Amino acid sequence: MRVGILGPLEVRDGEQAVDVAGARLRALLIRLALDPGRPVSVPALAEALWADAPPADTANAVQTLVSRLRRAVPGLGVRRGPTGYRLDLAPDDVDAERFARLARQGREALRDGDPQRALGSLRDALALWRGPALAEVADAPYADAAVARLTELRLTAQEDRIEAELRTGRPELLVAELDELTAAHPLRERLAALRLRALAAAGRPAEALAAYERIRERLAEELGVDPSPELRAAHLALLRGEAAPPPAPAGRRGNLRAALTTFVGRGDDLRRLTGLLAGNRLVTLLGPGGAGKTRLASVAAGRLADGVPGGAWLVELAPITDPADVPRAVLDTLGRRERALEPARTPIRDTLGRLVDALAADETLIVLDNCEHVVEAAARLAEELLGRCPGLRVLATSREPLGIVGEALDPVPPLRLPPADVSPADAVAYPSVQLLRDRAGAVRAGFTVTDHNVADVVEICRRLDGLPLAIELAAARLRTLSPGQVAAGLDDRFRLLTGGSRTALPRHRTLRAVVDWSWGLLTGDERRLAERLAVFPASVTAESAAGVAGPAAAALLDALVDKSLLQVVGDGRFRMLETIREYGLERLVASGGAAEARAAHAAYFRDLVVVAEPHLRTAGQLPWLRLLAAERENIVGALHFACDAGDADTALRIGAGLALPLIIWGDDGGIGGDVLARALALPGPAPAAERAVVLAIRMITEMFHSAREPTPERIAELTDAVRAAQGTGHPLVALLEPALSMFTDDTGAGIAAVDRARGHPDPWTDGTLLTMRGQIRENDGDAEGMLRDLTGAVAELRVVGERWSLSMVLSQYADALTKRGDFPAATAALEESARLVRELNPSAEPGFQLIWLAAIRARSGDVAGAKAELRRFVAERVADREGRDAAFALMMLGDIARIEGSLDEAAECFAEAMRRQDEAPLVAPQFRGLLLAAMANLALARGDVPGARGCLSEATARGLAARDMPVIAIIAVGWVAVAAAEGRYERAAELLGTSDSLRGWPDRSNPDAQRLAERLRAELGDDGYAAAYARGHGLSRAAALASVSGDPARTA
Repeated sequence: MRVGILGPLEVRDGEQAVDVAGARLRALLIRLALDPGRPVSVPALAEALWADAPPADTANAVQTLVSRLRRAVPGLGVRRGPTGYRLDLAPDDVDAERFARLARQGREALRDGDPQRALGSLRDALALWRGPALAEVADAPYADAAVARLTELRLTAQEDRIEAELRTGRPELLVAELDELTAAHPLRERLAALRLRALAAAGRPAEALAAYERIRERLAEELGVDPSPELRAAHLALLRGEAAPPPAPAGRRGNLRAALTTFVGRGDDLRRLTGLLAGNRLVTLLGPGGAGKTRLASVAAGRLADGVPGGAWLVELAPITDPADVPRAVLDTLGRRERALEPARTPIRDTLGRLVDALAADETLIVLDNCEHVVEAAARLAEELLGRCPGLRVLATSREPLGIVGEALDPVPPLRLPPADVSPADAVAYPSVQLLRDRAGAVRAGFTVTDHNVADVVEICRRLDGLPLAIELAAARLRTLSPGQVAAGLDDRFRLLTGGSRTALPRHRTLRAVVDWSWGLLTGDERRLAERLAVFPASVTAESAAGVAGPAAAALLDALVDKSLLQVVGDGRFRMLETIREYGLERLVASGGAAEARAAHAAYFRDLVVVAEPHLRTAGQLPWLRLLAAERENIVGALHFACDAGDADTALRIGAGLALPLIIWGDDGGIGGDVLARALALPGPAPAAERAVVLAIRMITEMFHSAREPTPERIAELTDAVRAAQGTGHPLVALLEPALSMFTDDTGAGIAAVDRARGHPDPWTDGTLLTMRGQIRENDGDAEGMLRDLTGAVAELRVVGERWSLSMVLSQYADALTKRGDFPAATAALEESARLVRELNPSAEPGFQLIWLAAIRARSGDVAGAKAELRRFVAERVADREGRDAAFALMMLGDIARIEGSLDEAAECFAEAMRRQDEAPLVAPQFRGLLLAAMANLALARGDVPGARGCLSEATARGLAARDMPVIAIIAVGWVAVAAAEGRYERAAELLGTSDSLRGWPDRSNPDAQRLAERLRAELGDDGYAAAYARGHGLSRAAALASVSGDPARTA
């Protein structure tokens, strides 16, 4: 496990990147990584995580975050000790520590007079930087010192590396770099001295003298000081003519050229490659066209050139058309001056012999660049030379392996991509954006990433898959187009991205030429498979490839991976880069095969969801849920394909198969109402059961996104569909008729529908029906019947073992137990529910369960512990944008503060809860009613009866509109308090009876209701209270609802 903090946080388990979600978790890991292997105290962690506003119980809040971090990164050891938490990593596993060690080694080697060794260490050290130090937390107060220290160490290491470069005799390569560094640090005297020496050594002493005068004057004017001894010594050497360039190091041979552009974002790749070359004599860089293989190979060879007496040689095989010419190309590269003395076609055997003679004596590094079109000839030559020349190392670049014994493969990944929603400062820390910015700046002076263009810049990089060549071609278009125009033009990327460097190979001058070259290397079968796989909007497996492209496809996947047309993305999955996918789609459309391939794709994923659906209702649901989650984009794509083709049967079967996963995942899975409406509107035969289920999904989706109840038209449409689907036996259809009764508020019909459907052959459906009957009875005020049904549902669904439905019914069961005052049993049910949520998704936090557990703690007497839990919960969700759960927790905190008499604190909590619920998506309309009722209680505590009445009026309207009797019952308690505050005690007692009637029993968990009941008994006497309470409690449901409408506190 390795952690990177020299740039955006990066976590790697071996070569696999590990995603750490949530800004606060990332901040915790960054702070721990600043001191790997050493304990960090809880106060220090709290300062890093919450700055000046820590939660009340920081120890508990930190412990919870550490637990979440352990779950998010299972292989990461975070140990707790007596003095704090320790990240259990060796120092070298954190890039900042490794950088410091390598920089120190480089400086020591420089001091010992070994600039060559110093260069190796210093280059490796500086290659670790991927952006600004601690980029994600640089604004945190605690980070100031660490950022300053690391930034200074980096600059010092750059100075040491330049010093080493000067001593090895390449000053001409350093002047431009020193120009940039001294411009950024105009008063840094060591840099100024190095620049003087580089200018002089490059044969530009007049410029060096002028530069000295400028820095001397600036030091005097701005700081009032004379130049440092080091700077004066450099000046004196200039005047004495002692700054001549040192002799070039002996034995430096080769044909590597100095780069004309910066080398961006490949530090990790460069380290990995040089490490492979140290332990292997043949290494092949693999990757698609435009991935940057040649540049990476050239830079790596340049790093190693001084250590190989025979030199580092780049052999360009791209121009070779006859495989027999590969040996001659290598010989020409090694000895161009002898070429005119040789016959035009030296026999291969003679050429090979001359190569062996040339390479047998010294250690040499040969880069065989672009082997893919002559891969067999390149492989034979490499094998022969390596076998006969023990000092030879070969670095090959290719789109497929050479495939010989001893070959080490090193895939070149695309440049790292930023997330879609990122600030300019964070975006430029990613190599892909750095490359676009640098290359755009070369053609458009002053180009930078700003708030205005960052979204377009990021979109360009992401849609081009981080491929360096494609990004460079896009940057060239920024000379005349805006980033927004380039991003929009990527829909036709092959027309847009043309006009590469005139000196580049023809196949690197346009994006189409790059992919044309790769496509031309495929066999006919490979080409046909690649075209069909292009219909996949997401990754592909051997099974899905065979399902869409035929049984022979699985055997050809390796060939497409070998030829860099597919990337391995883990767990048996393969991904096609977007540029290659669009090219393949273009070819597929031109061949007339697109419709058939899309139909096959839709059919495969239709069958997948149909097969998976029954398993989702069992204890064995987890692997099926994981499979559907992995295939989510493909399934959504298949639904679109079916709609495009007018295939109603396939579209509705896919939509219905997604019903339960969408409910479990808690979102619409990227399936918008528009595509569901398209599926429902398709003509032709359609399965009745699936149509009814899809209508229900659309209704739920619309409710989530609009926070409004379904329209009568929607309810009527679904009612007709459910009638048409009766008798199909579909497990979900059995649930729809009772569900409809909830929308129409017809309790009798709902209970009758459940009773008719009970005894369903599917045990999950049977248990869920019992849950629904409990919900219907709760809304009808039949609390005892509800409790019986929920108790039975818990028992039946425990046998089934499906986690989501059991978790939901346990939460409802716990709510009923809480209102009865059975807090221990409610706690046990909530804890079991929370465990099931975590089993479904280990990274999820069961928000409702945790909040309600804290509320039970408060009502059981542990108010301090409850407040600490709720504050921790809210604090962790500041950055995670979990507004719904945070708003609920804040409402609970506000209520506790009000009861304790901390009215200002309560007001702050309620205001923040209102803000969070306004910003959060998919908030149930009832929540605002509950929050307004809580705010009414605060107004009453402050003596503001009119304010309380205003809050309760809006809350009541919302509760009645939602027809949610438990919510209306809670709001009615607020009206009881208003009536009591105005001295209308009989009316207050009547309203309390009405509230309990709507709920079905008194709420023993509500301290306000209990306090009011005691007060009213004291005011009215036991008999007077009982009589008034009975009048309110005995009302019919319609009369009860009328009683709490309008201004109930005044209405008799």
